[in-house]
Amino acid sequence: MSSNRSASEESLPHRHVTRRQMLRVGLSLAALPLFAACGQSAAPAPAKPAETKPAETKPAAPAATTAPAAAAKPAETKPAESKPAEAKPAQSAPASSSSKPTGALKLLLWQAPTILNPHLSQGTKDYIAARCCTEPLMTVDGDGKFAPVLAAEIPSQANGGVAADGKSVTYKLKSGVKWADGQAFSADDVAFTFEFIANKESSAVTAGTYANIEKVEAVDPGTVKITFKEPTGGWFVPFVGTNGQILPKHIMKDFIGSKSREAPLNTKLIGTGPYMVEDFKPGDLVIYKANPNYREPGKPGFERIEMKGGGDAASAARAVFQTGEYDWSWNLQVEAPVLADIMNGGKGDLLTAPGSGVEQVYFPFMDNTKETDGERGKAGTKHPFLSDIKVREAMSLAIDKKTLVTQLYGPTGEATNNVLTTPGNLSSKASTHEFNIEKANRILDDAGYKRGGDGIRTTPSGARMKVVFQTSINSLRQKEQAIIKDGWQKIGIETEIKSVDAGVFFSSDPGNPDIFARFSVDVQMFTSTFDSPFPVGYMNRFYTGKDPDRTWGQKSNNWSGRNFQKWQNAEYDALFDKVLVELDTAKAATMWQQLNDIIVKDFADIPLVDRKFTNAKIKALTGPESRAFDSETWNIADWKKA
Repeated sequence: MSSNRSASEESLPHRHVTRRQMLRVGLSLAALPLFAACGQSAAPAPAKPAETKPAETKPAAPAATTAPAAAAKPAETKPAESKPAEAKPAQSAPASSSSKPTGALKLLLWQAPTILNPHLSQGTKDYIAARCCTEPLMTVDGDGKFAPVLAAEIPSQANGGVAADGKSVTYKLKSGVKWADGQAFSADDVAFTFEFIANKESSAVTAGTYANIEKVEAVDPGTVKITFKEPTGGWFVPFVGTNGQILPKHIMKDFIGSKSREAPLNTKLIGTGPYMVEDFKPGDLVIYKANPNYREPGKPGFERIEMKGGGDAASAARAVFQTGEYDWSWNLQVEAPVLADIMNGGKGDLLTAPGSGVEQVYFPFMDNTKETDGERGKAGTKHPFLSDIKVREAMSLAIDKKTLVTQLYGPTGEATNNVLTTPGNLSSKASTHEFNIEKANRILDDAGYKRGGDGIRTTPSGARMKVVFQTSINSLRQKEQAIIKDGWQKIGIETEIKSVDAGVFFSSDPGNPDIFARFSVDVQMFTSTFDSPFPVGYMNRFYTGKDPDRTWGQKSNNWSGRNFQKWQNAEYDALFDKVLVELDTAKAATMWQQLNDIIVKDFADIPLVDRKFTNAKIKALTGPESRAFDSETWNIADWKKA
């Protein structure tokens, strides 16, 4: 997954990495470090591949402008002063009948999609699947550059889109856009999508992204106005990128609120994008067909897409590099010697790019050691020992990040002390980490956690200090678990390893106790991915606010609350509320760093690795290009095979 960075403030370009290049940077086949899949590192990786431009031709991108909060020098540009893209507002044209899509594109996601409604999805793979069909108003890259999707232009003060007081933003929409079923797309659909998300009973997991909105109005069919509760520098957060995908009102209007999970659209998705779902077998296969009403002439490039789920990362790599059975595969979290041998098949190119997210260890703050009223971690309870900051600090000190990264991730990840690393201007320089078993033991001794005869500690009340440590099934992650377990055992905390099939772990099935959102064990580990250069949704995972019934993941809201740890910190909440209404981008950047530091200093979780995207494509395929703040299928209309 679903899926921080060090120093650099620039996104690196996509690169093809050949086996020869891997050897040129000193990665011997005998002892090659492991490759992690989705991920970015803000600073250059320890061993950097040759700076060779990809042989493929990049698809033409829409005119772009820079996101104010993500600019390399944030103090120089204020949101209200951003200039619109120089290109004139696009007038959508009907698809050209002379250039029909042909052939099939085969994609392999070894973590299989389980639901297609992007506002009910818990996993990165679900967003990738949805983004083939549904679209946001704008997309934004890792450098903070906007490009219009359903918007006709980038709003700014200059064109009257962004209000000077930061209280509203008005979008002009592209004309002539249709849903895949032929119905006209309009501002009513944008307003409805907000209504769907804002309804508490819809249990939308994206609700935090839209929390600062007062109302969304369809001014006319081609104009939509978003009014915020308070002025905000993050006017570009709602309806942009991964969390901004817009739903069709005419199909979803009867499935708002408590009926949200009954909607046929959840499995038979249509949108304004290049493809529409023909068939879906959750946890297995999605079959798409070309949208006959897609607006761009000559696109999409394929008549059919098959998105297969299941298997493992190594088999996904083989399916591209060795057999060529699939055209593109995702998230190649494979041990490097194995991957190097697979790449020797010569049929594909390895694609890496910064921005995938941060691998993190998460702690619970309620008692999930037993069930209360039908759920573990019930609000109002307290974990027997992980609620003690001294225990969390000791467990952090016992993690050897250096060994974990050098032995397992190699050039596709860097050790990080930050939860938030992307974009680079939001990455704190204040956070630190120390690997020190002796110090960790001393902290626990002083706090009254005594060792028993078998070396395992007990709490002052006599409870045995044992944790169940859970993550998804993947050979690299199981080795991460082993390194971390070794350190925790050395400080007297018994550690039981649990691994869950990724298709289950990252699914959106609220009835399954093994999904990460239910947090039914003591400790979890996975990668959380970034969502915006103004990271409201990403940092909302630690926010409680005044309505924990909604913000905390729990049975009453189908575990849709993003704060699945149920961590509460008054200082964090107050600063989070404050950054939402900050108009000065430099001040906002400082505040995001401070929020990161509060999390790190309280050991609410432990950031481990700032990861890169690591995917593969056959040599004949052009178009794939990962970006930090949108799904990897964001530009799938441009994918083509020679």
